[in-house]
Amino acid sequence: MLTYIKERSAFLFINVLLFASIALFLWFVHVPGWLIILVFICWFIPLLTSYLLEFWQRKNYYEPLIMNAQLLDQQYLLSEVVERPDFLEGKIVHDILQSTNKQMHEHVNKYKQMQTEYREYIETWVHEIKTPIAAGKLILDNHKSSDVKGVYEEFEKVEGFVEQALYYARSSSTSNDYLVKEFSLKPCVTNVLKKNAKAFIHNKIQLDLADFNEVVYSDEKWVEFIINQLISNSIKYSQKKEKKIRIFTTMHEHNLILHIVDNGVGIGEKDIRRVFDKGFTGENGRAFGSSTGIGLYLCKKLADKLHLGLDIQSQKNAGTEARIIFPKSKVTLLEQ
Repeated sequence: MLTYIKERSAFLFINVLLFASIALFLWFVHVPGWLIILVFICWFIPLLTSYLLEFWQRKNYYEPLIMNAQLLDQQYLLSEVVERPDFLEGKIVHDILQSTNKQMHEHVNKYKQMQTEYREYIETWVHEIKTPIAAGKLILDNHKSSDVKGVYEEFEKVEGFVEQALYYARSSSTSNDYLVKEFSLKPCVTNVLKKNAKAFIHNKIQLDLADFNEVVYSDEKWVEFIINQLISNSIKYSQKKEKKIRIFTTMHEHNLILHIVDNGVGIGEKDIRRVFDKGFTGENGRAFGSSTGIGLYLCKKLADKLHLGLDIQSQKNAGTEARIIFPKSKVTLLEQ
């Protein structure tokens, strides 16, 4: 209210000066005092009443406008939830908000379309590139030598990075790509181990796979990708002697946890808090020279969108434990 009065103080001051001048003139010509008071009433009562009505009108419009702007998560929808006012100034503001909102939607839709086209291109490219990779691996399978073996391993790395690119492209819109259903966790883990069988043999890593038969609720394809990334990391950062990876599950009241534990080089205390940051490679990444800092970031991003927990605990030179936390039921998953 005070701000409103201050904005109109100049106009009020001019009216007061004009009335004072007229009142002084009327007093000089011996006009009765009651008539001067009547002129004051007839002058200022309508003026102050119009100010009061104008203030009330604007207050009823701008207060909900400010409140909605504070409460809305998506503030660009403000013009959609506020009614068009019946005074000129408010109409102008409302029309401008709607116009800018419409233009913003057009720009957003344009960039969404560009993103969709780019993603579709990446997906098509990934599926196309898989064919020559598979053909190359098949050719190498028929030529057994130490040199060919190294080339085969490089092909597998390329295949892993290509698959990572596909899931990264899809990660921005998982709602269209994943299907939550019941599936057995053991076959999912076994499929990942089969993919990495040659890496286990080549690196002479002992596998300790527990016997578990639990059923979980999620998207099997996406979960398999996350597990593969975690196991690949365990293989990549294994120690030189007595290498070992243990995989087992533990049951809790509200969830099931899949544990992937290795006795590799481990992660330093200063790096452990940043392992899920995009592009972060840390001390191990610099030492091994083959880390992109995308794998764990992508795993965390997908796990969050699938409403799964993902946690990593590690100690330098002692090993790392990765845990994927599944809700016990589909109802629990959908409530999160």
